[in-house]
Amino acid sequence: MIKRIVVVTGANSGIGLALCERLLMENDQIQLCLACRNMQKAEAARTALLSSHPAADISILQVDVARLKSVCQAAKELKQRYQRVDYLYLNAGIMPNPRINIKVFLSGLFSRKAIHMFTTGEGLLIQKDRVTDDGLQEVFETNVFGHFILIRAIESLLCHVDNPSQLIWTSSSNARKSAFSLLDYQHSQGQESYSSSKYATDLLSVALNRHFNQQGLYSSVVCPGLVMTNLTYGILPSFFWMFIMPIMWLIRIFTNTFTITPYSGAEALVWLFRQKPESLDPLVKYHSCTSGLGNNYVEHEKMDLEEESSEIFYQKLLDLEEQSLKKLSTAAKTIHSSVS
Repeated sequence: MIKRIVVVTGANSGIGLALCERLLMENDQIQLCLACRNMQKAEAARTALLSSHPAADISILQVDVARLKSVCQAAKELKQRYQRVDYLYLNAGIMPNPRINIKVFLSGLFSRKAIHMFTTGEGLLIQKDRVTDDGLQEVFETNVFGHFILIRAIESLLCHVDNPSQLIWTSSSNARKSAFSLLDYQHSQGQESYSSSKYATDLLSVALNRHFNQQGLYSSVVCPGLVMTNLTYGILPSFFWMFIMPIMWLIRIFTNTFTITPYSGAEALVWLFRQKPESLDPLVKYHSCTSGLGNNYVEHEKMDLEEESSEIFYQKLLDLEEQSLKKLSTAAKTIHSSVS
């Protein structure tokens, strides 16, 4: 029996690690690759997974999706290791320097929109972004473009008409159309870079289906719900969570999007592992949900986007890919010449 090969970016903690644990519970015969930036944390995650699944085939791969050189090297290693990749979970993501918009928080706290505000983070969360060594906005490069480059670099491993592969993006309920602009798709001018980047992944997923379904590659997006991870805990001081967590567990009785734990947040990601990709709707986002009694399930919801916009965005990414890789190649030649 041929083992299915699963690659998960950002697999060393949070939803990524919970996903890996659940995938091994689902099928411990897979070949699982933990694609992480920090090798020490990746090795710790591998050890933890092997403690509960000692016979599992688990490897680690170093990749920093915020550095194109690292992404290209990781793609090269994947092509050396495998002849195909069946599942590529595009999970790694950042929300740097998150801050609460106090004005929005106070005005919404005692309004009818309070639960909606906490569920989606609409207008509530703002971030301060920065420019990477590649000359790109960090949140955009990490959450979107680095993954896009990885997909493009390993197309030969992903595209098999006879046995389709799946791309599965960890998106968010914070993926809002109002935060994204095709004129500033890296979100260099705003303060909601995370929301913009997650909407961008939704657009990109739709475009990838249009261009690659006939080649045996399918893409889906998932919203894990409100999950408490290192990313979430960074939004507020630690002492604040001591007071708010009981309230959040109470709110979960009334809204199914408060999945809270990474295990529950991974529900839709695992559900997609079981599905035939040809049967999935490319315009649907799959939501992890948890009932008030703690039962996990998946809901489907049409995405708020235009297919024309997804195609325009895709073409912009292709142009940016050409420019970025040319710049990277030029830099490498310059370094080689100076060393020689």
